[in-house]
Amino acid sequence: MARALDLAWRGWGRVQPNPLVGAVLLDGATVIAEGWHAEFGEKHAEVVALEQVGGRAQGATLVVSLEPCSHVGKQPPCTDAIVRAGVRRVVAAIADPNPAAQGGAEVLRRAGIVVEIGLLAESAAAQNAAFIHQFRQPDRPFVALKLATSLDGRIADRTGRSRWISGPEAREYVHWLRAGFDAIGVGGRTARVDDPSLTVRGALQPRVAPKRVVFDRSGNLPSNMTLLKTANEIATMVMTTPLPEALRSLREQGVGSLLVEGGGRLAGALLAAGLVDRYYWIQSPVWLGDDAIPAIAGLPGTALGQASRWHVVERRALGADTLLVADRH
Repeated sequence: MARALDLAWRGWGRVQPNPLVGAVLLDGATVIAEGWHAEFGEKHAEVVALEQVGGRAQGATLVVSLEPCSHVGKQPPCTDAIVRAGVRRVVAAIADPNPAAQGGAEVLRRAGIVVEIGLLAESAAAQNAAFIHQFRQPDRPFVALKLATSLDGRIADRTGRSRWISGPEAREYVHWLRAGFDAIGVGGRTARVDDPSLTVRGALQPRVAPKRVVFDRSGNLPSNMTLLKTANEIATMVMTTPLPEALRSLREQGVGSLLVEGGGRLAGALLAAGLVDRYYWIQSPVWLGDDAIPAIAGLPGTALGQASRWHVVERRALGADTLLVADRH
């Protein structure tokens, strides 16, 4: 299953709004085929793996990161292919949360196939958190906050300069991360000071370029700003309404996942309102001091006993920097 989850990541930036899915086909303890959902509208992971082996799938075990679908979408039901191939056992990490696609496990059981669900479920749910979110909370996008900070939690020095706190490996990771989101957002002050392009400029190019979003209550942005000058090339929105209303509006416009990259006041407002689902924290080994700009501003204090503890999804090094990924739920 760990291998199936690893394979699923290969669809990042290319399959949304579909989920990331990986599959491994076993003959006993021997891997005989692997597959992943590589492109929106193309073959699903299970079918990719099964087509590699033909009749050798008879009596095999299929390990897949998401319950096989049982409906006709852009592809035929995966359950049909699994039954035809003679697979004996299917092990899935999580059930499909999509009401239109779920029920595959029961279809397979009625066909005499042993089905087990739950192996590495927590990891699989974290991998497809944005996909799952749209069925649990369809009124707003999945919101992820990404901040690159110094060791003392600052996002810029005392003059407002933030380029570059993090190193090249971290910046490469951020471009990969952007590719998997429907939109990238910043606050109005960050847009004015940094004049960012908020585009994906890494090795992975997304199937659909993320929209750009500026949260600014005044709506008074300089016309020479990069985001506005390139708005004819990449969809760019300026949100002047309160955050909950702005997020509802984004969801209505097809934004299912939003990566917010600052600044501190926007981060604090989103956290205070309980609107952040995931936090990507890149910490760099540098100190900027008390007069530097804090990563999060305006977040009300909380007594330790009442403070919510987030769930750590991932920790790893990005060159000299450190990545921590934590989920609210």
